Amino acid sequence: MSGHWLAVYVFGQFRTRADHPDVEIFHTSEPGVWAAMERSEGFIARSGYEDEPGPDSWGEQVYPRYWQDNGDGWAPSIISLWQDLETALAAIYRGPHAEILKKGPDFMQDHTDYPAYVLWWVPENHRPDWDEAVDRFELLGDEGPSPHAFTFKVAFDPAGNAVTANGNTARQIAERNRLTAEAPKSVQ
Repeated sequence: MSGHWLAVYVFGQFRTRADHPDVEIFHTSEPGVWAAMERSEGFIARSGYEDEPGPDSWGEQVYPRYWQDNGDGWAPSIISLWQDLETALAAIYRGPHAEILKKGPDFMQDHTDYPAYVLWWVPENHRPDWDEAVDRFELLGDEGPSPHAFTFKVAFDPAGNAVTANGNTARQIAERNRLTAEAPKSVQ
């Protein structure tokens, strides 16, 4: 959407500590998943984490009130920015990220009392910090979808009008992403 970017905040909790062998699949997959996401059509940026290599952190990382420390002081969460609903949908639910989502029940807690993610629109060039992301996440958990905090299933445009993500467009974008990922570096 011209003048706006789609912000995505994802939060989850491991079934065990992050250093447990059951979580190894997450850790070994993460670099490749992020490399694919960052090459995806419509990807704009993502927050990194303090004291870790990669992108700068968009403020001090905080967790929603749903967080339960399992002894390691950590939970998987991310903030990213996208061009629109369809490009985010294609990257999140197709390709490498979709593959790790399928394996999630092996190492992630079920999140029945809180959402898995939240979407909201931000003005172009605005990078939401962790506090803003958690506020939107908790708003969705407290009140359900609204123009200020929504999901792919119940979405809104930047003006607050209800919209539906175009699944066919998302599938076409996902196919272009796949072809780009498989192309030799000299062609990309």
